[in-house]
Amino acid sequence: MSSYDVIVIGAGPGGYVSAIRCAQLGMKVAVVEGRETLGGTCLNVGCIPSKALLHATHMLHEAEHNFADMGLKGKAPSVDWKQMLSYKENVVGQNTGGIEFLFKKNKIDWIKGWATIPAVGKVQVGDDTYDAKNIIIASGSEASVLPGIEVDEKTVVTSTGALTLNKVPTSLVVIGAGVIGLELGSVYARLGAEVTVIEYLDAITPGMDAEIARQFQKMLTKQGLKFKLGAAVQGVEVKNNKATVSYQLRKDESDHTITADAVLVATGRKPFTTGLGLDALGVELSERGQIKTDANYATNVPGIYAIGDTIAGPMLAHKAEDEGMAVAEGIAGQKPHVNYGVIPGVIYTHPEVSNVGETEETLKAAGRAYKVGKFPFLGNARAKANFAGDGFVKLLVDAQTDRILGAHIIGPMAGDLIHEICVAMEFGAAAEDIARTCHAHPTYSEAVREAALACGDGAIHV
Repeated sequence: MSSYDVIVIGAGPGGYVSAIRCAQLGMKVAVVEGRETLGGTCLNVGCIPSKALLHATHMLHEAEHNFADMGLKGKAPSVDWKQMLSYKENVVGQNTGGIEFLFKKNKIDWIKGWATIPAVGKVQVGDDTYDAKNIIIASGSEASVLPGIEVDEKTVVTSTGALTLNKVPTSLVVIGAGVIGLELGSVYARLGAEVTVIEYLDAITPGMDAEIARQFQKMLTKQGLKFKLGAAVQGVEVKNNKATVSYQLRKDESDHTITADAVLVATGRKPFTTGLGLDALGVELSERGQIKTDANYATNVPGIYAIGDTIAGPMLAHKAEDEGMAVAEGIAGQKPHVNYGVIPGVIYTHPEVSNVGETEETLKAAGRAYKVGKFPFLGNARAKANFAGDGFVKLLVDAQTDRILGAHIIGPMAGDLIHEICVAMEFGAAAEDIARTCHAHPTYSEAVREAALACGDGAIHV
């Protein structure tokens, strides 16, 4: 087949979901992917492998710190790093293989190779050219590295190299206190590495509700991570398999260095559109290299669309998936909608951190009157039984209408608990709606209900 209704470029979460949705809507679909496996960065070298290592190292932490109190006696397990990496690869393989099955089930062609768009309605892969009524660019993103830092993925690594280090480093410097840096920093801290996080800003996790960020930093510090905030990295020098990071404290412009076995550069990501030929086509890009699109994900060039990390908005797999479904439905003549005000964010450390909607800072900046309802997990019976009493649930609601404006959770299963709030916000619910909904006991979700009660007359169990 050389002619398609839709050709999707990129088989990450946005691309493969979009392709499946197009196929469900009766279109003939192909996906161009240059990796040896489907799933993009997320499944191969991002979300999934990092969560496997987070899970494995959390089990180690539980064995070292909590098993004895539960009557589980014996030596804590030793770490077989090669086996842990093998477990991670097995998890990745199960997921990428699952997408291949879904492609076959939905009669989607996988064109293996790297795509170029030589003209409107044409996609070239190697020596072959394919016709497409519609082209969806879902080529994802790549690590953004600071000037003056050379990545070798051995001593100075991005998230990709951090997932395949040949041994656990004795010391690790993480440049950037965002999601990726803190998750992978946690992995290696649990494995015994001395982890130091260097962040340019004066707080970790930029954009997070400030109260949550402060509590989060305290918890990570208690777990052994060290932080150098307000520090501008000047460069990294590698010598004799050691890396020396030079940085300057912004408050007094004093210069400092720190040496470690490995350096993880986690300073964000940027759209990956290399080789697509967008300049020659006249596709408009923003100053940040993002593809400009309208409300229907259409570029300024007819028949070419873009989604996910290649366009504006948070670089999240689930955001890309929603856009992938929406663009497919739009091409099919439907009227889809993505509510960007209700896209959750999650950090999969322990405890987990999640958020959706407004922060106190954004509400104050907008001059909105709001109420805060909070409940600590120390007041939750299930959390105390599971050694997970740190953290709290925080709801932000409109002072007059009680409508939920945002939620922030730091604690056990925060990434799952946030979705009750997402559904409530999607339907325009008030905190009272959650407060009057029966929640099973004993569950972590009771903390969400208690926070909702705190927006009214007060929580019960605190």
